[in-house]
Amino acid sequence: MDALLIWLAPLFAPAFEALGSPITWVELLAFVLSIWMVVCNMREQVLAWPLALISSLLYFLLFWSGKLYGEASLQLLFASLAVWGWWQWLRGRTADGQALHVRRLDAKGIWVAGMTTLMLWPMLGWFLHSHTDSPLPYWDAFPTVASLTGQWLLGRKYRENWTVWVVVNVVSVGLFAFKGYWLTVLLYAVFIPMSVAGWRAWQKQLRQIQQRQHGQHASAC
Repeated sequence: MDALLIWLAPLFAPAFEALGSPITWVELLAFVLSIWMVVCNMREQVLAWPLALISSLLYFLLFWSGKLYGEASLQLLFASLAVWGWWQWLRGRTADGQALHVRRLDAKGIWVAGMTTLMLWPMLGWFLHSHTDSPLPYWDAFPTVASLTGQWLLGRKYRENWTVWVVVNVVSVGLFAFKGYWLTVLLYAVFIPMSVAGWRAWQKQLRQIQQRQHGQHASAC
């Protein structure tokens, strides 16, 4: 890994400075692609997934170089999930065989997603504390685990993914500020209102889908 970082050293050259910290080209490029990705997610445009793949790999390099191993590992999982999500949005189906569409997660699904996240968080925190030199193992672990939950919900087009992203983004702002990744701090701060806007956009689309289904049911009767 060290050899790869050396080979990619030009990407880690400062593009400019913010609040006394250098903003590297890799962080700048990942920032632009990530904003574009979230806009595409809000609009249900499948282009979001290849953008997620590229930006995740760039953030992997950035976070690994900064010893945020949980966040770095998360980016590799994000890259894999981007391929999975790409396929889901193109070919995925709901349990009743319909093409994936924006939908609401039921109470059981919310409970399972929440409990799974809360159980895996301390497990990953302990692993990072015991086996890495991460300076903030449990703080690093929470957005890592919660982001996996959010990514799965997003890939399956559950509206509740946006609620998860609000929480992840708030926690991540503090984490990246501690590391001095100021452009990434700005990115995640911008993600917070974008996540709220995404929830509203998907909620509006969900209402439209329900109205169409109601109209089709009424016509059949």
